[in-house]
Amino acid sequence: MKIATMSLLSLACVGLLAPSQARAVEPLDTFSFRVGGYITSWDTKVRADGQTQRGSQVELDRDFGLDDSATIGYVGLTWRPWDSHEFGLTYYQDDADATRTIARDITFRDTTYQANSTVSVDVGIDAYEGYYVWWAAQKENWTLGPRVGLVWYRLDMAMALQVDVNGNAAGGAFREEAQADLPSLTLGGAWRWTPGGHNAWRIGADVGYFKANVNDVDGDVTFGRIGVEWYPWERSGFTLDYSLSKISVDARKTDFIGNLDFIDSGLKLGYIYRW
Repeated sequence: MKIATMSLLSLACVGLLAPSQARAVEPLDTFSFRVGGYITSWDTKVRADGQTQRGSQVELDRDFGLDDSATIGYVGLTWRPWDSHEFGLTYYQDDADATRTIARDITFRDTTYQANSTVSVDVGIDAYEGYYVWWAAQKENWTLGPRVGLVWYRLDMAMALQVDVNGNAAGGAFREEAQADLPSLTLGGAWRWTPGGHNAWRIGADVGYFKANVNDVDGDVTFGRIGVEWYPWERSGFTLDYSLSKISVDARKTDFIGNLDFIDSGLKLGYIYRW
């Protein structure tokens, strides 16, 4: 959670140090950097198959009571090196752990954990969101264009037996781990608008969807974002976004064989510096 602390401290510091001069906002920036907090809610179902057997579909909230909401940090930047072409990248990470007496048999990789045993689970997710937009239509106070996005999730998950069904302490024995790198492409559109002409506010939205089978990953991906930006100073201001990513993939990769259903949604509040 270090990124959360760093992001929120940076948000407070840069807000205090920002210049006081206001300036009209245009629909697009040449470059921007943003940092802030992400109030996220995620719903994860994962099946990790082993070499000899098929895994169980594990619902992290139902089976282990993992809290599906958290406040984490994020960083992002955009760059428009040419008038109609923009690139962007955002990164954030989340992790959680829990220990619970399970109510059913769960098979994870090549180990079956029996009902009424106590099992621990650790989950970490790193998320990278990159995109390219061709701003094909540019007007005085709005712009619109096709968008190609890449959502790349890295999932690290581990499960271990703590107490067996007979009440004997196992001390983390029979530990199984799964790691998966799951890149997912999206095709859609992007829109920016400064309402009422050039003023201190800007509204933006991005959408994307893609379904394909590439490199042993059969994926179905939906992405959406809508947000508002307020610039009380010439080159800096604040952003509030709501975003949603929904991914369903079946993978047969060397490092992960199984299925992942993942919904990541929430509010991002951040500070932005632009020019």
